[in-house]
Amino acid sequence: MQILAIETSCDDTCIAILKIRGRKLEILSNIVSSQVKLHRKYGGVYPFLAKREHQKNLPIVLKKALKESGYPKIDLIAVTVGPGLEPCLWVGINFARELAKKLKRPLIPVNHIEAHILANFIDTKYKIRNTKHLFPAVCLVVSGGHTQLILMKGIGEGEEDKSSSSPCADAWEYKVIGETRDDAAGECFDKTARILGLSYPGGPSIAKEAAKYKTQDTRYKIQLPRPMIHTKDYDFSFSGLKTAVLYELKNRSQKIRGKKEYLQEVSHEIQQAVIDVLIKKTIKATMDYKAKSIILGGGVTANEELRKQLKAKSYTLNINFLAPPKKLCTDNALMTAITAYYHQKEKTKEWKKIRADANLKI
Repeated sequence: MQILAIETSCDDTCIAILKIRGRKLEILSNIVSSQVKLHRKYGGVYPFLAKREHQKNLPIVLKKALKESGYPKIDLIAVTVGPGLEPCLWVGINFARELAKKLKRPLIPVNHIEAHILANFIDTKYKIRNTKHLFPAVCLVVSGGHTQLILMKGIGEGEEDKSSSSPCADAWEYKVIGETRDDAAGECFDKTARILGLSYPGGPSIAKEAAKYKTQDTRYKIQLPRPMIHTKDYDFSFSGLKTAVLYELKNRSQKIRGKKEYLQEVSHEIQQAVIDVLIKKTIKATMDYKAKSIILGGGVTANEELRKQLKAKSYTLNINFLAPPKKLCTDNALMTAITAYYHQKEKTKEWKKIRADANLKI
């Protein structure tokens, strides 16, 4: 089986072609055309500019993906239908519809959040991961638009689709147990980076400065809040952290704000504040639900410190820890393809019924 997948939920134009034989995977192509430089001057993604770029880039990316993969026979086409920026989602959906019509192939709609989770099921040896001892699992999905804790009770293994080697998706069960009440973690990084005069996207910029900070050098004694860290629920809030950073800078002299050591220390404190909240809530949910695994997904989970600290905590508690390769943390179509593989029963040739849903829930 060979799946062609399309992902345009935000500002990356992505097409991947994935070959699956039994439980073996072969990545024939995985093309990502980034718009980061284009949106940098806005300090975030400008939806209708992103839409225009997707329209321009999709034919180019498709041509490149097909050439790189040797023009294989496509069996299924998958496309992200939400959540995301609606103008961007529609570009991908309309492109997928036309392609499916031209090739006379079925189309599978894919949930973007679920795809971030299932990116973990492509293991390092390019096989479909053995999930026998993983569930229940707590999934932490963290990106520019989402910060969620999702309880995943199973993946449907045991009941096979007789027409393929895919596990039956009917047995899957997700439950959102916590989410942000305001800014997502990635959004917080973007906004605080802008306050500090750092470039977009904010997460990598703050991480770069934080990595230069020497922990024994606390000359400025910066202490930022960890919003909602001690509440009994699993929800998040990061808008207060953004405000605290703004006041932190206002209370410093221009001379201090201009020092590189100050920038490094405040970046370190922002990053650690976000990490502390994410880890505390994730571990609390894992213990409360007696989960066997922690699964990461989303662009922010490429953060080296978050991965390192949460992995260490997981191992201490004897909990499985899954994080996708960094190149699969940010938006890509390979995760869309693997999700389509698990949802083959939802394939349809009624292409016009597939619609964008910017607020699609898992």
